Amino acid sequence: MNYNQLAEILFPHIDKSPKEYEAMFPARTLPKDAKVTRLGPSPTGFIHLGNLFGAFADERLAHQSNGVFYLRIEDTDDKRYVEGAVDIIINSLRFFGINFDEGASALGETGNYGSYTQSKRRPIYQAFAKKLVSEGKAYPCFLTEEEIANIRAEQESSKQNPGIYGKWAKNRNLSLDEVKEKLAAGLPYVIRLKSDGDMSLPEDQIKRFEIEDAIRGKLNMPVNDQDTVLLKANGIPTYHFAHVVDDHLMRTTHVIRGAEWLPSLPIHVELFDKLGWEPPIYCHTAQLMKIDEDGNKRKLSKRKDPELSLDYYRKLGYHPAAVREYLLTILNSNFEEWRIANPDSDIDDFQFTTEKMSNSGALFDLNKLNDVSKDVLLKINASKLFDFLKAWSEEFKPELAPIFKDRAYLEKILDIGRNEAKPRKDHIYAQQMIENISYFFDDMFKIEDEIPAEASNDTSAIISKYLASYDHFDDQETWFAKIRSIAEELGFAAKPKDYKKHPEDYKGHVGHVSTVIRIALMGRSQSPDVWEIQQILGEEKVRERLSKFL
Repeated sequence: MNYNQLAEILFPHIDKSPKEYEAMFPARTLPKDAKVTRLGPSPTGFIHLGNLFGAFADERLAHQSNGVFYLRIEDTDDKRYVEGAVDIIINSLRFFGINFDEGASALGETGNYGSYTQSKRRPIYQAFAKKLVSEGKAYPCFLTEEEIANIRAEQESSKQNPGIYGKWAKNRNLSLDEVKEKLAAGLPYVIRLKSDGDMSLPEDQIKRFEIEDAIRGKLNMPVNDQDTVLLKANGIPTYHFAHVVDDHLMRTTHVIRGAEWLPSLPIHVELFDKLGWEPPIYCHTAQLMKIDEDGNKRKLSKRKDPELSLDYYRKLGYHPAAVREYLLTILNSNFEEWRIANPDSDIDDFQFTTEKMSNSGALFDLNKLNDVSKDVLLKINASKLFDFLKAWSEEFKPELAPIFKDRAYLEKILDIGRNEAKPRKDHIYAQQMIENISYFFDDMFKIEDEIPAEASNDTSAIISKYLASYDHFDDQETWFAKIRSIAEELGFAAKPKDYKKHPEDYKGHVGHVSTVIRIALMGRSQSPDVWEIQQILGEEKVRERLSKFL
C-alpha cells in the first residue's frame, strides 16, 4: 500500500502540513511550572455543577501558577448544538467568578491559539488525519450503519466485546485499488485509527501502558484495541481526535475532567503517541454524588436533580462567593482545615493542589452548601449585600424594584443581628433573604403564624395595653420591662421558668405575650429581636401595624 498516495486521494484539498500548524501555534512563553488548562464544554444550553466544579479546579491551577486558562467550545456534535448556548456558558461561569484568559468570549475570541471553536478548525484536524493516513496509522472505513449493526449483533450473540477491531475491522487492509473503487462508487466513509491492541490475545499477553494521573496516581491499563473513528463521514472530527489535536496545538499542560472519561484514556494516549506528541497531565476528578432519599449514594442526575444545573443556584440567588467556598470544601480535602486557621483570608490565598482532590465520589450536600453560605454572607457587608440582591432581583424578580428605592432602610434590615457577639446567620440565598425580610414591606407583609393558644383569649388586651404603653424612644431594657408588666397584669408569668414550675397558677408566660406582639408586627412567631425591628420600622409603622391587627 502506498500510504502517501492514499492520503492525497482522501485529502486532496488539504494543503497545509502539520509542520506549518506547529509553527503557527508554537510552545507558549510562560514562567517555569506555569500550567495551561482549558474548559471545553459542548454548547447544549445546559451548564451544570460538574462544569463549574472542573472549571474552578482549572482556574485555580492555571492562575496560581501564573499560567493560562482558556475556554474552548467543543461543538463537533452539531445535533446537540443549541443557539445562544455559548453566551449561557460564558455568562453562567462569569457569574460564579470563573474568568478566562483567552478563548471564546461574549465579544468574540481572544488569544493567539484560535480559533477556540472546534467547528472552525476542520482543516487542522484533517491535516493531522492526513498525516496519520500517510504513515499507515489510520484508514478509510466504508462500513455502513447496517453492517455495523450486524457486527454488533454478532458480537453480542457470541459474547464478544462490541466495536470495530481485529476481524471486525473489515476495511482495515483494503488495497489502494479497492479504496479507489469504493470512492469512485461514491460510498461514504469515515477515517479510523489503526489500533495497536489485540483483544484476541490471552489476558496475560495483552499490551498494557502506565500513565501518571495527577489525582489518582499511577494507572496501569490495557492499550487501546478499538479502531476508533477519527473523522466522521462529513469530515468533522470526533471528540477523541479533536481534543487531542487541540490540546497539543493550544499547548495544554493539564486536562481536568470527570472519571467517566477514564475508559477513553487508552484511545487518547494512543493518539498522542501516534502523532508523536507528549500527552498533557490528566487529572480525572471524582464524580459528583449525593445521598438520595433512601440513604444511598448516587451520581447527580440531570433528570432527577435540579441542583445539578447552575441555573438552579442563579435563580435562587446563591452568592457566587458562597458557591466557590463550598466547592473548595469538596475539591480539596484540606480546605476546611485551612479556613478554620485563616477565617478572614481571601479564598484565593488557599493553595489548591490536585494531590488533595478525592479520587472517589465527591459528595455534594445542599445542606452543607447552605451552612457555608450562611458563614460567607455574614462576612459580606450590608452595602455589598444590597448590591447583590438588587442585581439578582433585576434579572429574576424585577417586581421587587420598589424595595430597593431606600438603600439606607434596606441596609439596616440586612444588618439585623449580624454585629452581635454571637451574630445571627439568617441569610442563605437571595430568594430566601427576601422572604426573611418581607414583613418590613407593606406589599409583602402578611400574618403567617397563629397566636399561641395560651394567649388567644387575651390577644386584644395584650395589643391594646402594648399600644398604650409604647414609647419608641425606650431603650431595650425599659421596653421589655413594660412587656413583663403587661404579662403580669393579665395573669401571665413574668418568667418562663415560673410557668414551667407552676403552670396551674398562670395563663402562660411572658414569651407567649411577646409572641402576640411579634405576630402583630411581623406576622411570624419567630424573628430577630423585636425591639431592633421596631427601631427600623419607625414609630408610625409600628403603631399602624398594631392598630390594624386590633
